[in-house]
Amino acid sequence: MTPTRLLFFALAILGTVLPMRYFLAWFREHGWSIAGMVEAWHANAATSGLVWDLTIAALALTIWVLIETVQRRNWWGLVAIPATFCIGVSCGLPLYLALRR
Repeated sequence: MTPTRLLFFALAILGTVLPMRYFLAWFREHGWSIAGMVEAWHANAATSGLVWDLTIAALALTIWVLIETVQRRNWWGLVAIPATFCIGVSCGLPLYLALRR
C-alpha cells in the first residue's frame, strides 16, 4: 500500500472519529433525536451556511463517485457514498480517494 493511500485512510479515520466525538456528546446531552440535531444545525446563519456548504460538497462527491465508479468499474468506491451521508464529507472524501485505483 502506498504512503498516499495510507494517508487517505488515516484522514478517513480522523474524519470519522473527530466529528463523531461531537455528535455523540450532543446525543448524550439532548437525547437520540435526529430531528433535534437537524434543528441544532440551523441554530444560526453560520451553522446553516456550514450545513449547506457540506450538503453541496456531499452531493458533488456522490456524483463524482457514481460517474467514476461506472467508468472505472471500481465498485468499492461506492462505499464512500454511505460513509459521506452517515458520517460526513470528512470521512467520505478521503475514503474514496484511498479506495480509488
